[in-house]
Amino acid sequence: MNSSHLQPLFLFSSLCLSTIAFEAYNLVHYISLLCISFMLLIFLHKRATFSNHGIILLYSLNKMKMAVQSGARMGGRLVNEILSFLVFSVLDVVDMILCYVYKVLDFLIEAEWKACYCSSPVKEITMSEAGESKIVRLTCTKLQLEEISDTLYTRPSLVSKSTAAIRSSSLTVNSTIIDMLQGRIGGQRTLPIPRWSDCNCKTCTSWTASSCRDTLFVKVDGARENAGEDVIFIHGFISSSAFWSETLYPNFSKSAKSKYRLFAVDLLGFGRSPKPTDSLYTLREHLEMIQRSVLEPYNVKSFHIVAHSLGCILALALAVSHPSAIKSLTLLAPPYFPTPKGEAATQHMMRRVAPRRVWPVIAFGASMACWYEHISRTICLVICKNHRIWEFLTKLLTRNRMRTYLMEGFFLHTHNAAWHTLHNVICGTAANIETYLDQVKRIKCNITIFHGRNDELIPLECSYNLQSRIPRAHVKVVENEDHITIVVGRQKAFARELEAIWRNASSKSKI
Repeated sequence: MNSSHLQPLFLFSSLCLSTIAFEAYNLVHYISLLCISFMLLIFLHKRATFSNHGIILLYSLNKMKMAVQSGARMGGRLVNEILSFLVFSVLDVVDMILCYVYKVLDFLIEAEWKACYCSSPVKEITMSEAGESKIVRLTCTKLQLEEISDTLYTRPSLVSKSTAAIRSSSLTVNSTIIDMLQGRIGGQRTLPIPRWSDCNCKTCTSWTASSCRDTLFVKVDGARENAGEDVIFIHGFISSSAFWSETLYPNFSKSAKSKYRLFAVDLLGFGRSPKPTDSLYTLREHLEMIQRSVLEPYNVKSFHIVAHSLGCILALALAVSHPSAIKSLTLLAPPYFPTPKGEAATQHMMRRVAPRRVWPVIAFGASMACWYEHISRTICLVICKNHRIWEFLTKLLTRNRMRTYLMEGFFLHTHNAAWHTLHNVICGTAANIETYLDQVKRIKCNITIFHGRNDELIPLECSYNLQSRIPRAHVKVVENEDHITIVVGRQKAFARELEAIWRNASSKSKI
């Protein structure tokens, strides 16, 4: 049986488990409300009056209600903890099985034994340089020193610990890495062929036939000539430039479009940008591509930055790289979790972003993407490889241009790009984020942070944590909005807010 036949069943089972978790989480709460209602009926039946005695009874009843609700919340959390443990224990086993399944499929379809991060504890080679041995990290085109997050190959679980010895001894990939080093490093670079589990339609491979295959896709708008200032928009994880171009671009005022030159990029591996299979999608690679695709060809000397979620990390790193060029920094839902003493920064970040919980659903999705290399590849096989089907259904059901384009951005990536970007940028930079913040603190530019009150993926505390590190940063809490609707749905208001931020920054720079 083809593994693709099992994919809908697997996704349906995951959805059912998360739904069961939700219902179980609320069951205790419903029972508590029923008990409180029953007690209130008894109280009214006895015709209690608002005498001192009655007031004391009401006060006691209210305290009892609060205690029951507190107990209901604790019970709900306990149910979530137990169900999460069971579900993720099963997923640990499923991912281990899929590891072997994909190795066989890769070999049968592509005649190549593909390496994965659960096959070898660390993908590394020791090389001698100037009489000194160094550990280097490998891509097919370049060597990278210590730029790989340990979360790629160290994700502790009961199953991984119990099977680590077996898996590392039976499936070694050191020979594969050596072959890659000897055959591709220093040789002529060729365009990588998409893997069988990736989509190879014209949209996904358009960059391979263009003259700009080594640069990102950039959506440019605003002033064409005599631009007064430049603005760079950086999207979040599993998104695209459409997050900005389909929401904000149409809503900027004519005066703003005549003054500002707007650049929205598809990050490396996402949207219509290159998706090389031999890239590890490190922070440095992402920054180099922005430099090569925007700053250099358009002769950008100074600029404002607007970034969302994952893009906030790149924005901080870009500001550190060009401290004198930054005019303003606008961050939306920045994922900043200070690391407690004694904990590994990368592992702490992974557990905060992907907490291995079945509820809320967005945390369940993040955990699936972050903890399971082969399950997340299966999800990409179902969603991204068949993105044309999902795009058609989106257009058919929503009949909304903006939502259609946003969903297209969600579909257009590869597992290799998403997996490595998540670990090497979000988790891998956790150890360096404090250094970035110290340096950004010394940059003289306006820093504004927006955060949705109802954001369940990146909690509001992240923005306040960042403000505590950079006191001059101004935090704006957007009521009743979440991780996406902080922009989508309020794009007109947000466009006006951005224009005000840019005007204010420009007026300060002239003083």
